[in-house]
Amino acid sequence: MSTAATSAPTAETPASFEEALKKLESIVEAMESDDLPLDQLIQRFEEGAALAKLCQDRLSEAEVKVRRLEESLDGVLVAQPQSEDSLGAA
Repeated sequence: MSTAATSAPTAETPASFEEALKKLESIVEAMESDDLPLDQLIQRFEEGAALAKLCQDRLSEAEVKVRRLEESLDGVLVAQPQSEDSLGAA
């Protein structure tokens, strides 16, 4: 039984954002083709949801990194410490 692959990384987990997005796009195309039985549609939906979350997480990480980089007066990029405001604390 291979139903435990919904949240745990597998050997097929894409290594990059671009690979994950490409795989997600191919899943969407397959689901839109109307050629898949219900069981396979559900499996593809679960896989697609996991890939969508992976892509969102990687985008969020990149956004945090970009926000933390700030150009100094000398033109040198310097990493700034993450403030509590950017963590969502009120």
